[in-house]
Amino acid sequence: MSEWTTFFFATATGFVAAGLTGSFYRLVTNKPPSFQIWDSSLVGQVAGLLTLVFAGPNVILRNALRAQVFENRPPAWLLISFFISMMWSCLSGIFLLSLILSA
Repeated sequence: MSEWTTFFFATATGFVAAGLTGSFYRLVTNKPPSFQIWDSSLVGQVAGLLTLVFAGPNVILRNALRAQVFENRPPAWLLISFFISMMWSCLSGIFLLSLILSA
């Protein structure tokens, strides 16, 4: 497999994991995931942090799109957010694929 194919496969895996994690979080808590962890218990804070490790790209893109629509941010803001989200997805995808392939 070429390097670009591996990169895009890992990125797609990370985006899917972010979407699934964000959707599951929203299903359980009835609110979208965000970078603000409001829970006062230690278990809730750790669970929120672990959720954000995988749902982070989803949160970044959602916030960037909302800023583009409602605050009329420049298009470069959306592009930079997309690249940050893509790199985060690639790293989480590599982590998940290495876990799956080692099992």
